Amino acid sequence: MFEKYVMITIYFGILMFLGFLASRRVKNMNDFVIGGKSLGFWVAAFSAQATGESAWLLLGLTGMGAMLGFSTYWVVIGEMLGVGIAWFFMANRFKQLTDKYDAMTVIDFLASRFDSKTNVLRIVSATALSIFVLIYISAQIDATGSAFERFLDWDYQVGAIVGFVVVASYCIAGGFLAAAWTDMLQGAVMLICLMLLPAVAFFSISNSGSIYNGLYALEPGLVNIWGSGGFNLMNVSAVIGMMLIGLGFLGSPQVFARFIAIKSEQQINRGKWVAVCFTLLVDFSAVSIGVLGRYVFTTQGVEADAVLGNGAQNVLPELVEYTFPPWMVGLYVAAVLSAIMSTVSSLLVMAAGSITHDLYERIVNPVLTGARAARLCRIITIAFAALALGLSMVVSIVSPERTIFWFVIFGWSGIAATFCPMILLSLFWTRFTERAAIASMITGFSMTLITKFLIQDMDGIGPYFTALETMPPSFLSALIVGYLVTIVAPDKALEARYRADLASLKGK
Repeated sequence: MFEKYVMITIYFGILMFLGFLASRRVKNMNDFVIGGKSLGFWVAAFSAQATGESAWLLLGLTGMGAMLGFSTYWVVIGEMLGVGIAWFFMANRFKQLTDKYDAMTVIDFLASRFDSKTNVLRIVSATALSIFVLIYISAQIDATGSAFERFLDWDYQVGAIVGFVVVASYCIAGGFLAAAWTDMLQGAVMLICLMLLPAVAFFSISNSGSIYNGLYALEPGLVNIWGSGGFNLMNVSAVIGMMLIGLGFLGSPQVFARFIAIKSEQQINRGKWVAVCFTLLVDFSAVSIGVLGRYVFTTQGVEADAVLGNGAQNVLPELVEYTFPPWMVGLYVAAVLSAIMSTVSSLLVMAAGSITHDLYERIVNPVLTGARAARLCRIITIAFAALALGLSMVVSIVSPERTIFWFVIFGWSGIAATFCPMILLSLFWTRFTERAAIASMITGFSMTLITKFLIQDMDGIGPYFTALETMPPSFLSALIVGYLVTIVAPDKALEARYRADLASLKGK
């Protein structure tokens, strides 16, 4: 136990030191929200991917690998596609336009893209973003409490509060730069730990060549790429749901904020390879940890969650303690906390920046500048963090059977369905209008709730939508509505203006 505390103390100390260093560079709102557009490609890539993965990766996806086996590798394919499209096809145009519009946030970009004459777009987008970010952060705080409870035998609430205090402290001090710099460290810790564990565990198994046969004996569906029962409609729905998790990278504000903050397009062209390789390595390793843990810890006729906890989300800590000496366990505690805190820090800064800049400064007090703006952003960061902590405590009491995987995915899906279809259409369809963008966001937001709390409970079709999860139908609905509203109510002047903006970019 002593070794674990030493590693955690060192880890927390480094985070606080990076927060202190970043705080010395925060002079105004621009510094706090986007770090003065100073990120290099290593920091931007690691920060974007660490933010996108979260506790879902180390606790949720590993548990899913233990529960479902080989079919979970579809998630790896889906994530690779999402990250690849975002970095290879969207990032450069988005960077060019945000620089042209001098945008500080994704919502700033939208207001300039549509030449907004009212504040409706800002209000709708900032409100939707704040609600789902609150849910997403709450899921991460929930995972923090679970991590401390599992690794250190702490009380759940105490662990959640300690993790919350640490991450809120360096975010409040250093803003976006603190989040990005710590993300770089946390991403590196995640990458090393996730790659190391399945490799060492594999070679420590006395008869590693029998893993496939052993899994087949436990449950034939574990080694079937379509899952238990093979190729059928239910499993196809589940596979589509897993593959389309990567849709969340196609415009989610917490990821695209890194494209605004990166120094240049040249840095994007370098960073895209880092981002794709990082995603492949960490996702493949996470699923493999779950698969190996299922082989090691369960026996025929015994379900994974009966041995490895709800959703099998204890498989990583169990495999770590099975494979490594105590001092290495402390490193993996830091890895789990890295996944959680990298996401919480980024989301806190983004939400606080959106409320302060997109709502208060742009609508209420346009003369807010400099140190006053940064100070207000810090205050809102504290308030938002406290609200997320309270929500996570409520959820832990109301829904004790929740799994980290699906709690996080609900928040991720809500952000993705609200913003990603609209960002895609905004970037690549010159006819897309502001009215259609607002309709698309409202549809994505609403369908996330309707799918989760209504359609999934319906007889007949409900189980298929449960397997599919909330993102695919919500994303598709938002995309269709955005298209239809544009066709019904076009805006020729806006189309001409955006074509001119794109033409000016080509001329550079």
